[in-house]
Amino acid sequence: MRLTSFTDYSLRVLMYAALCDDRLVTIGELADTYRISANHLMKVVHLLGQHGYLLTVRGKGGGLRLGRAPAQINLGELVRLTEGSDALVECFGSEHSACRIEHACLLYGVLREAQEAFFSTLGHYTLASLLERPVPLSRALGLTIPITPA
Repeated sequence: MRLTSFTDYSLRVLMYAALCDDRLVTIGELADTYRISANHLMKVVHLLGQHGYLLTVRGKGGGLRLGRAPAQINLGELVRLTEGSDALVECFGSEHSACRIEHACLLYGVLREAQEAFFSTLGHYTLASLLERPVPLSRALGLTIPITPA
């Protein structure tokens, strides 16, 4: 299984926003950091904003920040949202399927089970799980984050 770029970018945007929780982040900043098209990121940010993952502020001085605490952002739910269709294979979207063996094939059940296991595993993790080592991640992104004493 391969995640779409949209899902990959969604995860990256949320991780970056979480690391910069003390300020607003701009799409231009994200585009420069990740070397991703700003137009592509606008679509990602729009969807994440619609679903409450991000809060967006328009206009001069605007930007985005997390709309939920990292521990409240379940990766399984997020990936289901961003991946959209469950068409892992043609027969999963049977209204458009031209598969000749669809009604006799057991592969459908096996692949559906595997896909559900994938989402179930992701469901055990949150955005907070991806941020357990914020210092190396921040350095990799060229960010300086305040280190709070333990």
